[in-house]
Amino acid sequence: MKIGQKYEGTVSGLRPYGAFVVLENGIKGLIHISEVKTGYVDSIYNVFKIGDHVQVQVIDYDEYSGKASLSMRSLEEEKHHFPQRHRFSNSRVKIGFQPLADNLSDWIDESLTFLRDKEK
Repeated sequence: MKIGQKYEGTVSGLRPYGAFVVLENGIKGLIHISEVKTGYVDSIYNVFKIGDHVQVQVIDYDEYSGKASLSMRSLEEEKHHFPQRHRFSNSRVKIGFQPLADNLSDWIDESLTFLRDKEK
């Protein structure tokens, strides 16, 4: 089992903190409530029922216990790819205070232009 692999599984148990899933290969894992979907999940019981079939991605695997940490949110993010708005010409420059300082005035001008156009 490798991190990043996708599996189908069946929900075998529910707790307030997440859903237990048995994968197609027999390995058991947990989808923590924070990994169910992007955004707030108020109750795991509103999302899953025992016996539900789910598609998940492995985000961590403990070889010693044979248990996996699973995510549905990571698959959701793959489906919804949002284009990056600001691109730096030099990809080797690390994002930090210097790129922020270099681009801040351009971003402010862009925002003001957007607001002016929106008022029209």
